[in-house]
Amino acid sequence: MAKKKSGSIAVPFLLTIFFGLIIIGGGVYCIYQYFGFGKADPLDEPTPRSAVSVTAEDNHTVLLILDEPEQKCNSTFVLMRSKPIEKRVIFIGIPTNTISVIDGQQEHIKSIYDRNGAQAAVKFVNQAFGINVDRYIKFTPEAFRKVCDVLGGVTYYVEPDIAGFRKSGGEEFLNSNQIETLITYPMFNGREVQRAYTASSILSSMLNQTDGKRVADNFKASFDTIINMVSTDITAVDYKNRQYAIRNMLENGTSIANFIIIDGESSNEDFIPSETFINDMRNAYFKD
Repeated sequence: MAKKKSGSIAVPFLLTIFFGLIIIGGGVYCIYQYFGFGKADPLDEPTPRSAVSVTAEDNHTVLLILDEPEQKCNSTFVLMRSKPIEKRVIFIGIPTNTISVIDGQQEHIKSIYDRNGAQAAVKFVNQAFGINVDRYIKFTPEAFRKVCDVLGGVTYYVEPDIAGFRKSGGEEFLNSNQIETLITYPMFNGREVQRAYTASSILSSMLNQTDGKRVADNFKASFDTIINMVSTDITAVDYKNRQYAIRNMLENGTSIANFIIIDGESSNEDFIPSETFINDMRNAYFKD
């Protein structure tokens, strides 16, 4: 497992590629830290980007992981594909019982993650779907709730008879605790497939419903708290290379997030993604 990052630069990029709009509040702070403004020997202003443009090189893919050990719930896996050049973000929930042949052996993403950690889960996704995952972010429950609080919650449809929500079901506003409860709810009729779909659709709705200015104002006070809650391999260079593209997507895009449901077949305790779906997904979202 990667060590937790310390430093302010990774934080805004980390959360922008997770929920995008965080960058609006974090960009100025991170640039200040990165170039050392305010030190005894101040540096010159960095040279601006020579050509202000967004290219396919700004696209990136991140595996989001939520662990809930105290609730004895399976981890949650959501693939996030960010395409600033098209001003959109795609969330793809991956059921924990998804199987694939990895290095000649059949594996579940859950079992390979439990044994070997986030990097192994990234390798699973790469081989199972034939794509390249650039980075991962692993959230504790506290970190996930903190991000939901910063974003401001979400209005979302909830099925009837789920504890902690309206008994009759229907659309309602969810706070961070309720979002966590719903994403980790283990008793959906569709089991892990439905839970994966629910996670990706909630994240998409939350990003689309968020007010960027309010998020930015709240986020400035949350840097130090959040950075100590997550594990990630995102670096300062990642942020520096993509900051303009992400800012442009967030400031000029409209309803930038959507989600897709993995098509496949459930067999006993296994979920087998459809090869047709995998090919279509790669062509639609991963061709730069």
